[in-house]
Amino acid sequence: MEVKEILRKYGFTFKKNLGQNFLTEGSLLRAIVKDAGVESEDIVVEIGTGAGTLTSAISEKAKHVYTFDVDTCLQPVLAETLAGKENVTINFLDVLKISDEKLKEIIGEQPFRVVANIPYYVTTPLIMRFLESDLNCKSLTVMVQKEVADRLIAEPDTENYGAITLAVELRGTARVTRNVARQLFHPAPKVDSAVVHIDIDDNKYEIKDKPFLQKLIRAGFQMRRKTLVNNIGASLGITKDRAKEVLVSLGYSESIRGEALSIEDYIKIAEALHD
Repeated sequence: MEVKEILRKYGFTFKKNLGQNFLTEGSLLRAIVKDAGVESEDIVVEIGTGAGTLTSAISEKAKHVYTFDVDTCLQPVLAETLAGKENVTINFLDVLKISDEKLKEIIGEQPFRVVANIPYYVTTPLIMRFLESDLNCKSLTVMVQKEVADRLIAEPDTENYGAITLAVELRGTARVTRNVARQLFHPAPKVDSAVVHIDIDDNKYEIKDKPFLQKLIRAGFQMRRKTLVNNIGASLGITKDRAKEVLVSLGYSESIRGEALSIEDYIKIAEALHD
C-alpha cells in the first residue's frame, strides 16, 4: 500500500500550522540519505518523522534512527509504515523544547547525524539549536526553502549574507547538495526547496570568547544600512571611538558594514575588542 493510501486509511489530515509536507518519491529519499553521508555505524536523529518515508530510507543505512515528531495523530500511520523497523525509535517530542540532557537520555552519548525534513518556519531555530549546543553532532542535513539555502551558503557583501551564514561558518561547512521541486512533496508547498548538508567541526576556529563573538555577529547585522561602528555602539555598549580605534588598527575602514566581513574578520575584531 502506498503512503498516500495509508494516510487516507487512517483519516490523516495535514495541519497547516505544522507545515506538513511529506516526501514520498523513493529515489529522492535515498539520495537525501546519501547526501547525509549515513553509514552502517551511524546514529541518526531525524527531525520531522512525517509518514516515515525518509525514516525508512535512513534505517536501511544507519545503525539506529531516533526520529522525532510533534503530531501524535501520526501514530497509527507510523505503526504501519515503519512496521518491522527494529532500528527505529519513534519519539513524539518537540526537539526545540527538550533539553540537551533529555536528548542525551534518549539517544545516548555517542556522536550522531541530524537529518530533517521540517516545517520551514522552524528551520533557523533547528539549525541553531544544534550548532550552538554542546551535543556531539557530526553533521546536519536539512530540507529547507530554496531562499534559506541561498542564505546558508552566501558570500560576504551579498544580499543573502547574514548572521545565520556566519553562525554556520563558525562551526561547519555548508553546501547545497540538490534542489527539490515543490511537486515532489505531498501536499506540494508553494515554494521550491533545497537539501543543505553542514559538516560540523568543533575545532575549526580557536575562539577566546565565543558568546562575545556571537553577540558581535548579531550586532553586525542588526541594522544592515548602518556601519559596524554604529551597530557595535548600539548593541554592545562599546563607545564609537573605541570601535573606530580597533577597526582602524586592524586595517579596516571605520565606515565598513557588517555584511562585508568574513567569519575570520569577525573573529579578529572580536578578539581585539575583547582585549
